[in-house]
Amino acid sequence: MSLNNGQTLTISGQDLTGNGSSNSSSNRAPWEDARPVLKPSTPTRKPKPPKPENAITIAVSSRVLFNMEKEQQIYEVQGMEEYIKYQVEHETQPFSPGPAFSFVKALEAVNTRLRDLYPESEELFDVVLMTNNHAYVGLRLINTINHHQLFIERFCMTGGNSPIGYLKAYHTNLYLSADPVKVREALEEGIAAATMFTPEKITEVSDTQLRVAFDGDAVLFSDESERIYKAHGLDKFFEHEKAHENKPLDHGPLKGFLEALGKLQKKFYAKGQRMDCPIRTYLVTARSAASSGTRALKTLRSWGLEIDEALFLAGAPKGPMLEKIRPHIFFDDQMFHVEGAAEMGTVACHVPYGIAQRVTNKAIKDKETSSEPK
Repeated sequence: MSLNNGQTLTISGQDLTGNGSSNSSSNRAPWEDARPVLKPSTPTRKPKPPKPENAITIAVSSRVLFNMEKEQQIYEVQGMEEYIKYQVEHETQPFSPGPAFSFVKALEAVNTRLRDLYPESEELFDVVLMTNNHAYVGLRLINTINHHQLFIERFCMTGGNSPIGYLKAYHTNLYLSADPVKVREALEEGIAAATMFTPEKITEVSDTQLRVAFDGDAVLFSDESERIYKAHGLDKFFEHEKAHENKPLDHGPLKGFLEALGKLQKKFYAKGQRMDCPIRTYLVTARSAASSGTRALKTLRSWGLEIDEALFLAGAPKGPMLEKIRPHIFFDDQMFHVEGAAEMGTVACHVPYGIAQRVTNKAIKDKETSSEPK
């Protein structure tokens, strides 16, 4: 997945599915002959992972954590058997980092600080590699994780089955994938999820402070206000927000993740480290501050949540502001803003939730219908 020359985000195929078919002329799978003498990388001593019920669990797919574009092309063109054979032949060669790599490294940096302050606490980030790859690919993934010195002890390799049940079992707080279908499945089950895209060139980000940027409507908040805007226009939207500025908005799909970040931030504040907190959050919204910003801020306050910085852009592009913030990850419900962010080098994630998705889907369907031969 990348930005092509037309500056449009694309996803190169879906996550790998299925277990592959057996060779009817042989009991030996074709990848068996390709297996080299394994020389796995040796992991350094790692701390014990927290129990899932105590942790803030971040589930990432292998295709957003690592760059697997070449392998994906082999799967799509040559099929599952050749894909597995290739993976086994190259299982001592680590994958290069993908779009979620810096985000995961930042999570680990926060954990290091938390363990220093609270040695016995299990309120930590816990990263789970959630992939529907065949288990045969697991050795290469393990070797890659050890090569990059990542602290990921929990794997789910589902062999083509849906990961949703496993996400629930791990009490997942956030799921990141390159597959929009699985992301929608997760959201429908009440799990915070987003489709991650890769810019052509990723902006360098902090390795000591986790920075997370959120859109407001249909991401942190419900799509209530956006429905007014889509149905009745901007003026009615402003009137509605003014009339309801003391009524908190309902929660959106990523409110719980912001809540989890805030919980960890308070642990640093309790130790007098507010100004040196390794977590910083941002609200980056197309709302206008004077016309509709009050309700957004009052909603966050009513939830007992703090946001470190709030940027009300009044419809201006988000990409340039995000370029200055340099977040590890940015969430938005509209592909227009995701594309704009990615063009400026930000790792952006699409949250397919709310009225904007139905309007977009209807427009695409209408266009397809009108272009069909009569």
